[in-house]
Amino acid sequence: MNTATSDADHVAEHYIAVWNETDESRRLKLLETHWADDAHYVDPIMQGSGRSQISALVGGVHQRYPGFRFALKGRPDGHGDQLRFSWTLGPSGSEDLIEGTDFVQLEAGKLRSVTGFLDKVPAGA
Repeated sequence: MNTATSDADHVAEHYIAVWNETDESRRLKLLETHWADDAHYVDPIMQGSGRSQISALVGGVHQRYPGFRFALKGRPDGHGDQLRFSWTLGPSGSEDLIEGTDFVQLEAGKLRSVTGFLDKVPAGA
């Protein structure tokens, strides 16, 4: 798959939608639509394999940071089946507190693996 800029935008938007979905059943539907069955997620503080584990990770973020929302920061960049983009996380209507950059590998148009990096994390977050 050759990831054009518009494809990169769509993949990143679907990714952010998963992280913003607070309802577990709707989140699992998004994961089924846009993530491979055996997708893998890892960042410096958590990791999971498969849609159920990844959904649970997202649910944990919502429990720890109720009312926080993810947003894309800048434009996603795609090359072949690889994609990278940055994001922010913060309370709705307030300054973002956390920022990160994720590297995504696609397989047959679905997210196969995600490696996340935390670029900005305030003390105690």
